[in-house]
Amino acid sequence: MTDEVEQQPAAGWVVVAWTPDEFGQAALEHAVAAAGEKGRGVAVVNGTRGDAYVDERYAAPDRLADVTERLRATGLPHVVRQEMGRDVAEQVLDVATELDARLVVVGLRHRSPVGKLLMGSVAQRILLTATCPVLAVKPGSQPA
Repeated sequence: MTDEVEQQPAAGWVVVAWTPDEFGQAALEHAVAAAGEKGRGVAVVNGTRGDAYVDERYAAPDRLADVTERLRATGLPHVVRQEMGRDVAEQVLDVATELDARLVVVGLRHRSPVGKLLMGSVAQRILLTATCPVLAVKPGSQPA
């Protein structure tokens, strides 16, 4: 799903790796605050590799509609993208590159060392690979 960009932000984009949970909510709040301060647009990316029957991080259509409405209410330029089939970190990074993002925002999850070893970390790959600044946030944190 792609929400059409209503206008191009003069100051660039903030890309947010969004999931329909408390981690995605924290990332979205920080992304909207950062975009509002700098006159930037918000690009929301929700994705899955599609290798599991159920991926709780892949949003249902009603959740995407809620995010789109929330972004419309801010008055900020915005786009919402949902993709399946590629690595989620690559999806976020590809959108950041395409839009020449000025910032990427990602919610951090606590994972055990074994979990990180076996499954990797989307946030870690974004942090290490992005060519622009990355803001990593936790649920409960407030935008500055």
